[in-house]
Amino acid sequence: MPWTRKHLLTLEELSLAEIQQIHRTAAAFKKVLGRTVKKVPALRGKTIVNLFLEPSTRTRLSFDMAAKFLSAEVISFDAASSSTTKGETLRDTAQNIQALKADMIVLRHACSGSPLYLSRVLDIPVINAGDGAHEHPTQGLLDTFTMVEHLGSLKGRKVVILGDILFSRVARSNVHALVKMGAAVTLVGPSTLVPEWLTDLGAKVSHDLRGALADAEVVMLLRIQHERQGSSHFPSLGEYTSMFGLNKTRASWLNPKAIIMHPGPINRGVEIDSDLADGEHSVILEQVTNGIAVRMAVLYLCAGGAPESVWSGDNA
Repeated sequence: MPWTRKHLLTLEELSLAEIQQIHRTAAAFKKVLGRTVKKVPALRGKTIVNLFLEPSTRTRLSFDMAAKFLSAEVISFDAASSSTTKGETLRDTAQNIQALKADMIVLRHACSGSPLYLSRVLDIPVINAGDGAHEHPTQGLLDTFTMVEHLGSLKGRKVVILGDILFSRVARSNVHALVKMGAAVTLVGPSTLVPEWLTDLGAKVSHDLRGALADAEVVMLLRIQHERQGSSHFPSLGEYTSMFGLNKTRASWLNPKAIIMHPGPINRGVEIDSDLADGEHSVILEQVTNGIAVRMAVLYLCAGGAPESVWSGDNA
């Protein structure tokens, strides 16, 4: 089916067919990443601005590389040396970028809803690279893409997301996608970080770690989002680790073939032991690689690329 969306703002608004379409396009672009020359001319002549107004490493680099592999020109916005430090509004900053003839903006912002706001005042596509504690759609897409690579269909698969769910935009995007894909999702952590109302998202809520992990086929660890918490939601990191940190003993409760995931950055020794983060069941670095392919797909489709004509090696 033709891709009809100009922006990518949330996974909540995407249909299952649209999620699968992005995954298929990403799979085609992942083949490009395996070549000696990792570049196709799909977005040649386009200029993409990475407007990151919140710290980022993986996501910013991933969008940067994705755009360059598509042959687009990339400009990364440096908030610390920009007019935003002088009080310029987000709207004025973005409209100036559009007036400078950018073709697309990738936005990360601490305020939930900021990508939606820009999509209503700009004429160019806006891609949400994370807005507050709301959503992180490309992370949810790359996470589910990675799960599908390992498990095939996610229908009926048991997926556990463990950690700071309340303040996690990653958790929200993943739940929206996973529920649409038919997975059985359980959110686990202390009651202060995993309140019962999160069942409204379509997932189960549990504070019983052993019961939740029993036979799970995927476990995704989330770090504690200190920067979004106005106060402490548990006595100490040590106590959190002693109750909910993933170690070898607790990992043994999982399905023997389970995969371990983390969107990063990892706080080693807090939510997960290093031996597990680097172990044979970890797909954390695969997530990073898949992030490039997924973001290539998103940029390509939202720029107007035909989903059935992803560039082949003969066109490169």
